[in-house]
Amino acid sequence: MHYDVFNGDADGIIALVQLRLAEPKQSILITGVKRDIGLLAQVDTAQASSVTVLDISIEKNHAALVELLNNAVPVFYVDHHRAPQVPDSPLLNSIIDTDANTCTSLLVDQHLNGRFVHWAIAAAFGDNMRQSALKLSQQVGLSQERQDQLETLGIVINYNGYGRSLDDLHFHPARLVELCLAHPDPFTLIDDKSSIFTLLSQAYQQDMAQGEAAKIVQDNSNCLALLLPDQPWAHRVSGVLGNELANRSPHKAHVILTLNLDDSYTVSLRAPLNNKQGAGDVCARFDTGGGRAAAAGINKLAQQNLEHFLTAVSHYYSNPK
Repeated sequence: MHYDVFNGDADGIIALVQLRLAEPKQSILITGVKRDIGLLAQVDTAQASSVTVLDISIEKNHAALVELLNNAVPVFYVDHHRAPQVPDSPLLNSIIDTDANTCTSLLVDQHLNGRFVHWAIAAAFGDNMRQSALKLSQQVGLSQERQDQLETLGIVINYNGYGRSLDDLHFHPARLVELCLAHPDPFTLIDDKSSIFTLLSQAYQQDMAQGEAAKIVQDNSNCLALLLPDQPWAHRVSGVLGNELANRSPHKAHVILTLNLDDSYTVSLRAPLNNKQGAGDVCARFDTGGGRAAAAGINKLAQQNLEHFLTAVSHYYSNPK
């Protein structure tokens, strides 16, 4: 029994789409909302014959990975997050690259020698690897119109992955994989006016209009921080709003705070696009925090720690390491 374990954002979904277009395989899909990254422990070790893992960090899944390998389960692992300890095992085939300008789907694209490069470009846009996506678009000769369409596709698939629970999402990430697999070329999906592309694009525009009016809690030369309410639309835009603001002001770090039921905050941090480093390190200083160099988050930041966190962000990006 094969398991496909993947992040529920654009990068995780599209990485799996590329792999299963190249190698169709019956599998059990394990995924969740964007922030649900401790997914590997859900694999039934006794039943698994092999596992593919995409876009969730080894750091957060190390124990479950070791257990699989110790039980003679081969694992193919592709990721771009922090990986301080990669197990040494002949059963582990890993592609790990933490460079701030790559993502899991771009690594899969390289692995597949560009067989589904249009999908990879969409994923790179969705993961806010915009310069990498533009470069690859130019290499394959995309028109401006088609490039813009892939950018929108990646953004709205990424937008769908954010939520406090799966109930906040418009589509379950596993369902999006199934729908995308029907389109080896993403442009047939884009051109279908009744497809998820149209539905998600409309929902994205409605939610982002509310996000643009969010309360500003800090705005200085190094950092802009916004506060969103405890509402489903706010949960959905918490990541993509940060990406949009980062693209507008590439010299600033951006923090999106979303109020939780217990009055703590869910935090989404985007490093300045002109200095894509440190986000994961800053968030890792706080309980439930982590991520990668360019983008990271904290699942539950206590209100009394908010000022400390915002000071840490502003200080780091005024004196980057």
